[in-house]
Formats: sequence, C-alpha cells, structure tokens
Amino acid sequence: MGVQDVAEEQMTERREAVLDAVLALLVEKGEAALTMAAVAQRASCSKETLYKWFGDRDGLLSATVRWQASKVRAGSYDRHHFDAGALRESLEAFAGGWLKVIASETSIALNRVAIGQAETLGGIVLANGRFAIGERLKPLLVDARDAGLLAFDDAEETFRTFFGLVGRDAQIRLLLGDRLVLDEAVIAGDARRATEQFLALYGAAKTPGEAG
Repeated sequence: MGVQDVAEEQMTERREAVLDAVLALLVEKGEAALTMAAVAQRASCSKETLYKWFGDRDGLLSATVRWQASKVRAGSYDRHHFDAGALRESLEAFAGGWLKVIASETSIALNRVAIGQAETLGGIVLANGRFAIGERLKPLLVDARDAGLLAFDDAEETFRTFFGLVGRDAQIRLLLGDRLVLDEAVIAGDARRATEQFLALYGAAKTPGEAG
C-alpha cells in the first residue's frame, strides 16, 4: 500500500469516526444537542474540519444518513453467470442488512429526528436513506430479469414490494418504542421469509402482468 493509499484510508477512518460521533450524540442526547461544536468535541476534531468536510449541519446529517444506508447492500454476484442461487443469496443479504440497520439504536434515533423535523430533515433522510437504498437494489432486480430469473414491468414498484415484505411493520413499531426483538436469528429468518415470498410473486414462472 502506497503513502497516498494510507493517507486516504486514514482520512476515511477519521470521517467515519465523525459520523459515528453524530450517531452517538443523537442516541444519547437527541437532535437538540447536535451542534457542530458538540460533534467536534465528541470526535476530537475542529469545527473548521467539519465545515471543510461536510459544509454545514445539513451536510453533516446527509453524510450520516448515507453512512447508515451504505451498510445495506445486496450480496455480490457475477451478472454474466447469474443463477437462482445467487439471486436468493443477494436478496437475503439485502434484507438482512436492512433489518439490522433499522433495528439499531442509532437508526431509530436518526429516523425519530427526521420525523420530528420532517420539513427540514425528512428530505435528507429520504434522499440519502430509502431512495438511495432503492437505487442500490434495483440494478440487481433488472439483472435478474435480464437473466430470466424474475418477471416484472417496473423496477421501482417491484422494489417497493420487496421492501414491504422485508420490513412489514417492524420499523414503525421500533420507532414507536415497541421492544421488538430483532436478533441475528430472527433477522436471518425474516430475510429468508421475505425472499421466498418475493420470489413466489415475481419468479420468472409468472408473466410480468401476473407478477404485477
């Protein structure tokens, strides 16, 4: 690894430490305590560095949401050798990752803040959270359709169906304070269930019209 690569890796780690500090402050003290000064103190950096990296408080929040959303990914696959097993594995990986994120204290705190400040923060969370996650999975769905594994007309509508099968009422219950248990075993089971239901709806044995 070269000197430049090491420097870039260290920079990435420093930025991630800042974003972790934002999430920790949200969980511990709520949105009112989330000032650039408080984040700088928690992350052991200067306010000038924060402004340089993120622009302003909204930029910092946007980066934080993207950081959380980046943890939700479909499994890797070779689009030139794409089969039913790889599709199932990728969908389960996405579902499990998303459930793990929404069950975390940090995600719950972040989403509660966004709901409470919907006019200002709601758009940030939607653009960098839900919508960004959708754009990450839809290429997988399209590749699966091209490989003859899925049948659908509209990728966005198909993604929304899968998203609903995965989450059901879990997120709203968590946001409202329900002590819903989402441990690794439950998440793995829910990810498998959602994937099986989705494939039953959109598997290539059905025509696009039937799948819709």
